[in-house]
Amino acid sequence: MNKLFTVILLLSITSVQLISQKKAMNFKLIDLPYAIDALAPVISEETIRFHHGKHLQAYVNNLNNLIVGTPFEQADLETIVKESEGVLFNNAGQVLNHNMYFMSFKPNGEGKPSGDLAKAIDEEWGSFENFQKAFITASTSLFGSGWAWLAKDKHGKLVITKEPNGSNPLAHGLIPILGFDVWEHAYYLDYQNRRPDHLNALWSILNWEEIGSRY
Repeated sequence: MNKLFTVILLLSITSVQLISQKKAMNFKLIDLPYAIDALAPVISEETIRFHHGKHLQAYVNNLNNLIVGTPFEQADLETIVKESEGVLFNNAGQVLNHNMYFMSFKPNGEGKPSGDLAKAIDEEWGSFENFQKAFITASTSLFGSGWAWLAKDKHGKLVITKEPNGSNPLAHGLIPILGFDVWEHAYYLDYQNRRPDHLNALWSILNWEEIGSRY
């Protein structure tokens, strides 16, 4: 009888542990593929410490708390962005946006895209330089906080979108390729109110191999 009770107790504990483990997906802060001072002077070590280490960490923590008790407990990040709303949508969007943003950089960037992405840019805007102008215009003209994105539709056609707050092109059925963060926390320590100066400097640290793989 005691043996039976012990077995039942152990099975019960195991079941509770398994349920607890399945309760919610635990998102984590991404590791940067470069040293925190490697993007200076375009993005300073201080900005990386705050932007990645504090702002993004806060979004990750909020997301983990918000999904508990929702249908998104076991969903991946892209699904949450596509299907959620409100505060959950914005926090999930900010995690996805920032993950892609920080992975888009490298010290001494590659200058221009190549391959299929370069061809698609030329087809849509006539030249890479024309695309740069259009992308900077979208980034500087977005009122308030948000993101400018290069994205593609299901046919591979490129578009530039302006996304408020934590929105992402995925919410509109598009595939995100390159995002510029125009929230003030992305640049204010280094550039104060000079958003265009910050945005123009980003071209020199873009990792076009990584960005091109998303296309």
